[in-house]
Amino acid sequence: MMKQSVSEPVIKVRNLVKKFGDFVANDHLSFDVQKGEIFGFLGANGAGKTTAIKILCGLQKPTSGEIQVAGYDVYTQAELIKKNIGYMSQRFSMYEDLSVRENFQFYGGIYGLSGSEIKERTKEMLEDLQMTHISNKILREIPLGWKQKLAFSVAMVHHPKIVFLDEPTGGVDPITRRQFWEMIYTAADKGVTVFVTTHYMDEAEYCGRVSIMVDGRIEALDSPEALKKNYNSTTMNDVFIKLARSSGNTN
Repeated sequence: MMKQSVSEPVIKVRNLVKKFGDFVANDHLSFDVQKGEIFGFLGANGAGKTTAIKILCGLQKPTSGEIQVAGYDVYTQAELIKKNIGYMSQRFSMYEDLSVRENFQFYGGIYGLSGSEIKERTKEMLEDLQMTHISNKILREIPLGWKQKLAFSVAMVHHPKIVFLDEPTGGVDPITRRQFWEMIYTAADKGVTVFVTTHYMDEAEYCGRVSIMVDGRIEALDSPEALKKNYNSTTMNDVFIKLARSSGNTN
């Protein structure tokens, strides 16, 4: 599930702060993520996860801090970051009025793939997903669970070093959630770093390490087993509740 490396981390964050006026969305976040790691970024809705992931993807500028992603600086090399990562947003972002194949073609072009590369990757991914038979279907006509798996594949179409998944399993059934995580394991086994945000605490069990955010701060960061042991808990949900209560957040 997780491959540790002694080399330079592929994501390096030191004292990341993001403010919107007087509101502090991210409060001095510091962490590293290694190549091939499945890193869970957990917290309740509104904890600051999506703001942080947008900064790491080069979509927003931090207020302060030192941040490198795939070896590039978020302040000065955001465009290079975007070329070396995949990103799946929490709101379904593929085009509903295009076919499955056309979505692959469109995003492959955005990521700079040649026509032959797009054709090859589309064929390969549709076969892996066992969705070749629906390649010409308009996206709005297929189930949400299939759409989510397609969105993950589109984020991987250009062989990125890192893939960011923001609440990727929201709204799908438990079986589809498990299938989605099997896709994540496969990507990590190939050396892709997977950075995943979720508010489903049971999904923490699927990660190599997890960071738990409360009110814009990282309150804990370790493997699921170590966190459960340290907080004398049997589930990650219990760990989260204890962290939320200790911070004064009882919501």
